[in-house]
Amino acid sequence: MNILNESILRATLMNGHASQYCVETGTFVTPLAREYLRDRGIELVFRDGGEGMPQTPIPDKGSKTYIDAQSGEGLEKKPERMTHLFANQLAPKTHPRIALRGKLDTLQGEIIAAQVEADADGRSELTEDLGEILVLTREILGAEVTGRALKPLTLLGYNSDELRYVSHHVKEYFGFPHPIPDYSMGRFASVLNLLRTRVREVEITAENTFPTGESEDILLALNRLSSAVYILFCRLLAGQYGR
Repeated sequence: MNILNESILRATLMNGHASQYCVETGTFVTPLAREYLRDRGIELVFRDGGEGMPQTPIPDKGSKTYIDAQSGEGLEKKPERMTHLFANQLAPKTHPRIALRGKLDTLQGEIIAAQVEADADGRSELTEDLGEILVLTREILGAEVTGRALKPLTLLGYNSDELRYVSHHVKEYFGFPHPIPDYSMGRFASVLNLLRTRVREVEITAENTFPTGESEDILLALNRLSSAVYILFCRLLAGQYGR
């Protein structure tokens, strides 16, 4: 069964102005995905072979709807062990780009979980800053899925070069040397440090996914995303995220 969730919609419809979103008959559409479409006045249409993104033509394939992205073979039905790479182009679920999307989806979930903890503890500024991290993560996923270039990076009040500088000059900005994570720093320090390592995992996956010279904007954004989470970690230790 195909599943349409909010993350997929955010990635495929980012900056778009669609009036309809088409999915195959039998697709499970999550409640949040339905709400996302409804709030934007986008009609959800079910039809055989319908897709949410433009189709790749399949010349001389008769009634076949899909295409194997690796072999070029036309397919009438989507095999259970394959998934959408781009629109009606299918690839194995082990494809590097599918693995990267899974890592980005997991990262979004962990950011939201961190926001829930911060909000429950009354740390509104940390919750908001994590929200900026979440937005960029979604933009990265959208750029990977659609092929659109990322806009110039601004995060936590810094541009790309400033994020790198601050993360490399902790003592100058926070008054202490680069901190070594330790349990004594508390729960939120642990949460942010773990989140930083997750971003690094996604960055490494992306480096292994894209050939040299491809998707440099995504690779740079992931590197700066790691710097940004490290800055949140340092801000916390500096007492900037009190209740």
